[in-house]
Amino acid sequence: MTTAVAAPFRFFSLQVVRSRRLGPSLVRIGFAGPDLHAFHSHGRDQSLSLFLPHPGQPEPVVPLELGDGWWQGWRELPDDVRAVMRSYTLRALRRDAQGHTTGIDIDFALHGIEPGAPTPAGPASRWAARAAAGDRVLLLGPAVADNRAIRFRPPEDTGLVVLCADETAVPAATAILESLPAGTRARAWLEVPHAGDVQDVRTEADAEITWLVRRDDGSPMAVDAVRAAPLSGAERPYVWIAGESGQVKALRRHFVSERGVDRRCVTFVGYWRQGMTEEQLRAAE
Repeated sequence: MTTAVAAPFRFFSLQVVRSRRLGPSLVRIGFAGPDLHAFHSHGRDQSLSLFLPHPGQPEPVVPLELGDGWWQGWRELPDDVRAVMRSYTLRALRRDAQGHTTGIDIDFALHGIEPGAPTPAGPASRWAARAAAGDRVLLLGPAVADNRAIRFRPPEDTGLVVLCADETAVPAATAILESLPAGTRARAWLEVPHAGDVQDVRTEADAEITWLVRRDDGSPMAVDAVRAAPLSGAERPYVWIAGESGQVKALRRHFVSERGVDRRCVTFVGYWRQGMTEEQLRAAE
């Protein structure tokens, strides 16, 4: 396994330049900013921290003037003033002819914005659903391309790349698929709430992609689908799993205990937890 460097991260002041709905549950938002030339990433499942304003605020409130003390200062701000912080993955970046980053795309999973939704939308979904050109955000992102917030790191002798993701991890999974070189064997299960969320994925890899459209009762399908599937070329597999924490743990247990995959070759990341906000999850951790 390769090892990430302990790279520095820095803040970037960004503005929305475009917004495009990809489906009922996904929206792609493009951002640009004057200092993005200092943003460096290899992409794939690059994790980012995004700071969003509350309704009525012209920009997110983060006490950057405190320098390294910004985190404690941010935590001490009133709830209705402190910028909303959420974790996302980089979907794509745009570069100029000199290789400098000029813009980035982030895909947002929208929950609870439809009329009559059983669970109301959170602040990030509400913001993303109405984001418009000129809206301002802050991004905490990498200043070095190979950094510890990229978790997809298959061993050099990997024979098969296996990806499992729900809608919150579909942006990372599709970015990974697009990054795989020709000749790489890959098998992916991507679960989304609606048929309209299914996307075309362009990849040079020899990839078999299965889209799972969630049942009407909302129960997840990935564990059953993966358990029922044979894995061609399963020698030397590398498995990447991301999404809801409970399902991630169940899938990891399946690959390690039932498939016999070396646990060192299984990367698993809980992006969210059923019934908990990100604030509650962060506090619990």
